[in-house]
Amino acid sequence: QVQLVESGGGLVQAGGSLRLSCAASGRTFSNYAMGWFRQAPGKEREFVAAITRNGGSTYYADSVKGRFTISRDNAENTVYLQMNSLNPEDTAIYYCAAGATYYAGLPSIYPRGYDYWGQGTQVTVSS
Repeated sequence: QVQLVESGGGLVQAGGSLRLSCAASGRTFSNYAMGWFRQAPGKEREFVAAITRNGGSTYYADSVKGRFTISRDNAENTVYLQMNSLNPEDTAIYYCAAGATYYAGLPSIYPRGYDYWGQGTQVTVSS
């Protein structure tokens, strides 16, 4: 089992920044690719970003590319999501997830590709 706890969400004005953290415990953190997903009211959970086990490669949804940065610290068992230039469309509950499986050599961009999930943290961007 891997336990994931997100933090860092909150209310921010459009154009502002937030940094989300996801602390992992349980099994060896570096064995898992990590992903961030988000879910807005009435919408399906969508991919935001992913990072490989050693942090060497990162992947982003087109909607956040150039604004968000995913990173990880395997010594601290933590993955981060730095979010800049936020806009109201970024309002959602943000979830981190851990996945042991790669697909065609890449972390999954689909929720079903992840084995463990955090409880989520709310991000609200006001206009």
